[in-house]
Amino acid sequence: MSAEDSTTASRVETSTSRSRYRVDRTVLNWLERRSDTQFVYMMLLPVFALLGTMAIWPLLYTGNISLHADNIAGANPVGEFVGLENYVEILTGQANLQRPFFSLSSPFTSAVPVTLIYTVSAVAVETVLGFAMALILNKEFRGRRWARVALILPWAVPIVIQGMIFYLMFQPSIGFAVGPLNDLGLISTTPLANSRDGLFVAVIADIWKQSAFMALLILAGLQSIDRSLYDVAEVAGASRIQQFRTITLPLVLPALLVALLFRTIGALKVYGLVESTAGCNTVPTLSCLVIDLWSGNRYGSAAAVAFIIAALIGVLLLGYLVQIRQQENGGR
Repeated sequence: MSAEDSTTASRVETSTSRSRYRVDRTVLNWLERRSDTQFVYMMLLPVFALLGTMAIWPLLYTGNISLHADNIAGANPVGEFVGLENYVEILTGQANLQRPFFSLSSPFTSAVPVTLIYTVSAVAVETVLGFAMALILNKEFRGRRWARVALILPWAVPIVIQGMIFYLMFQPSIGFAVGPLNDLGLISTTPLANSRDGLFVAVIADIWKQSAFMALLILAGLQSIDRSLYDVAEVAGASRIQQFRTITLPLVLPALLVALLFRTIGALKVYGLVESTAGCNTVPTLSCLVIDLWSGNRYGSAAAVAFIIAALIGVLLLGYLVQIRQQENGGR
């Protein structure tokens, strides 16, 4: 390459570098002129795009399917547009379902009562046990680190393995839990064969696993409390119960509400634990009903039930968010 060619190439490269520098500076200057709020939203754009692709679009697509009739025998798996007919038939009991959607006369064999009984009983006991364990683990004692590790172990067990553990525990021929509980009159000799006892087994299994989750979230809230508040309360002569009512409970309530929110949502859409213990035929939760309808190629009805679950979770989520906002605003 001649000296003249080398000089020309160097000038072109320099010009390109300057052009890139001007573009970079223009972009940086434009970003610097954005407000903090605008910059935050710009950084969140990839998250919004991912959320729209992975959550919002499937939700809208499912909602569209729920407005179409079931087409079991046809070539097209989704039938004609029927509007809200699927919802009306399901909510009024006219839909042809394997188990009733809602029936107070048979609460242990219909989807909505079973799901609500499961959710209320499991979350209530998990909250009490989790709070108690968090209060204990918040104290200073020898071996506290190992106690926290032991607390996490049940929560770390996969759902299928957890289900098999309780399935074997409540097998009449080999399970050690059937005899004592049957003597107490809590379950029958075949607990996995009837809906009431099967629901009891599923609730116990959920409590065994998820109490640790509640304890961890509540413990995080307890450790954020300033210890000097308790010192002042002791100097003022407050009892342990008074300290708990005026210091611990109000300050840990935001973390407790978050824990309740996560566990309530998880309990309302339970499927794997029920299927791996008593089975969906014995304990027909709402999620079991969705899977059953979908497996039977009844996509419109399955989508409608799924949307009903989403609406129920949305209402509860809104209630929890209102409570959390009130706590953040000082209870106003």
